[in-house]
Formats: sequence, C-alpha cells, structure tokens
Amino acid sequence: MGSLSSPSEAPLKSKTLIDQSELRRLFDAQRQHLDHFFTRLDLSQTQAFAQALLDAPGAVFFTGVGKSGIVARKIASTLASLGFPRSAFLDPVDALHGDIGVVSPSDLLVLFSKSGASEELMRLVPCARARGAYLVSVTSSSSGKDQLSDACDLAVHLPVEREICPFDLAPVTSAAIQMVFGDTVAVALMAAKKLSRNEYAANHPAGRIGKSLIFRVKDVMKKQEELPICKEGDLIMDQLVELTSKGCGCLLVIDDDHHLIGTFTDGDLRRTLKASGEGIFKLTVGEMCNRHPRTINPDAMAVEAMQKMEAPPSPVQFLPVLDDQNTVIGIVTLHGLVSAGL
Repeated sequence: MGSLSSPSEAPLKSKTLIDQSELRRLFDAQRQHLDHFFTRLDLSQTQAFAQALLDAPGAVFFTGVGKSGIVARKIASTLASLGFPRSAFLDPVDALHGDIGVVSPSDLLVLFSKSGASEELMRLVPCARARGAYLVSVTSSSSGKDQLSDACDLAVHLPVEREICPFDLAPVTSAAIQMVFGDTVAVALMAAKKLSRNEYAANHPAGRIGKSLIFRVKDVMKKQEELPICKEGDLIMDQLVELTSKGCGCLLVIDDDHHLIGTFTDGDLRRTLKASGEGIFKLTVGEMCNRHPRTINPDAMAVEAMQKMEAPPSPVQFLPVLDDQNTVIGIVTLHGLVSAGL
C-alpha cells in the first residue's frame, strides 16, 4: 500500500521552462491565421447556412468526429439556449447503430469536418439522406473541394491557412475557427429572430445570467416583519435592538402612514456617538437620520439595485424599497443580492 507524500514536500520543479517569447510568437501566429479566415470567408455561403438554420421546418442536428464533434456539440447547445428547442447533437457512431431513427424528412443535419473525408460522416450521409434530411457540410479542406461537400445539399468552406501545431496536424486553429464561425452565426440568428432579453433569460433560469435578467427587487427584498423600522421621534438608544437584530445594518425611519422619512445606519450610530458622547442618550433617530437616501422600486431589476448600491459618491449596503406612493414595502441588501447569486 503506497504512502502519501508529506504536505511539507514541495512539488518537483520542471527542468523544462516555458519560453515567454515563444508563447508570444504562437499567439501572434494564431491571430494571423484567424485573420486569414476572416478575410477569406465566403459570406454568401455563410448567409445560406444561417438562412437554412433559421428556416428549418424540423429539428437541426449537428454532428462531427473528434474535435469537430466537440465543436458541433457546443454549437448545438448554444442554439438550444437561444430558443431553438430542437437543436441537438447527433453522435455519428451512435447514429449508425440506431440513433438515426430520430431524424425525419423535415430535419436539417450539419456535418462538421476539417478534412471533409471523415469515414464516420461519409457512412452517415446516405443513411441521413434516406431519412429525407437536408444535409449541410462545414469543412476546411485545403482545396475547398472534398467528398463530404460533394455529398451534401449545401457546402460551407472555412478557410484555414494552417494549424499553429509545429507539425500542422493538431486541429487547434481549425477547431477555433469552427467555434468562432458557429457562435457568430448563432448571434446572427439571435438578431434575425429579434430575441429579447426576457426570452433569453427564460432559457437561462439558473446561474448568474438568468438571475440577472429575471430577478426583480421584489423577488429578493426583505419585507413585513423582517424590516428594521422605527419612528422619527424614537430615541436612538431605544432602537439599538431593532438596528442590530434584523441583519440590515440600518433603521428605516417612517411616519404613521409608512412613508419613508429617512434612514439611520450603524455607521451613523458610531459617528453620532463620537460627536455627541453622552448626549446620544437624548437624541432621536429623526434628528440624526439621512433624509435623502437612495431608494428603489420593487419592479426594478435586482441587478439594477446592485449597480445603484455601488454607484458614486460612496457605496451603500442597502436600499429601501418604495412603491409609487413613497410607502416602504421592503428593503434589499447587498448581502441578500450576493446570497441570491447575483
């Protein structure tokens, strides 16, 4: 049974060092190869490809082998997140062993391949055609002509000058170009569909993206018994429990109709104590409160509340939430927004 190494043992240092100048050379070379792609891409082919995706009456399947397969899966996922519910990845090997049954005559199948000669894809083509699918090839053969393109209904050529791999073999540049191509077309489809922020958010209900586009202040604010409220005539020292027990770091000073008069923070307490000493025992909250605090509406986006808290001249930790009649209905705190994942 092997023994664990001591935590105090430092990892062995590699005798081979990464050359920073070589890194710079590689990044420069990659940029040049990408520029080659951008300047030589046939936009008429790209437009026809995007239009075919937009007009597809059925599902849109993406497929590929190796790194091209990884890119195809990513693009299918991106389109699904943009409101193409029938966008999916079709594994070419699984398709040849039964999964081709998911393809119907109204569907579109996009085949990604750098060489345009992938054996698995060439075997898939007649099967997909027999199912009545519309076939689109996306290839990068050096000649611009390849078996896969000839076998498909629509062919798109992605110009690749060479791979930055020293042997011009590892598909590191071609895969990057495929990804850039697919994601850029996806954004073009967003524009064509006039996808709204709300529609986009509906497809991303979890995570920071969805929350920042969906959550409103009323979804994350404290309300009712959670509110640290007091009247302007209350003595400061009588409200210490209310100030510290609600976890907001402040008091919301209200009148008899729950209209906001101002706010009094724990910072205000420290400053008042320093300035007044024992005189603080006679001071009311109304005498020392801030009568012009930042506030927010319950229907505002939660991310807007965070931006308002962080705005100059100095950040704040909370915002009173007021309705159209200036009535206090809640409070939103920075801690609450962070806890909500924003």
